[in-house]
Amino acid sequence: MLVTGYLGAVLIGALVGLLGRLILPGRQRIGFFATFVIGVGSAVLGTVVARALDIDDGAGVEVWVLRWDWVVLAIQVGVAIIAVALANMLTFTRLAGGDDDAPRRRTRRSKAKS
Repeated sequence: MLVTGYLGAVLIGALVGLLGRLILPGRQRIGFFATFVIGVGSAVLGTVVARALDIDDGAGVEVWVLRWDWVVLAIQVGVAIIAVALANMLTFTRLAGGDDDAPRRRTRRSKAKS
């Protein structure tokens, strides 16, 4: 694989991760790097799934060094949505999220009477 192939994989991965995060409703509490890693992994896994199902027919739009196949992109984004949701579930804690039912009250220590 040439350098342009790796560059294309990184760009597609970042785009797939971003699309997966934008499509998923609600607030995601994962960072940019986690989104990027999820996007690259989802792009690879989505391509493998598309080839296993014989969906990758090669009929796509070529832009610069990237071949854009809409069905494969949809599969990749679907995998990214699932992966972002799982990552959000695994990293979210109720204490860190601050979604308590009732707000915590500040307590004062009472001075002991002597």
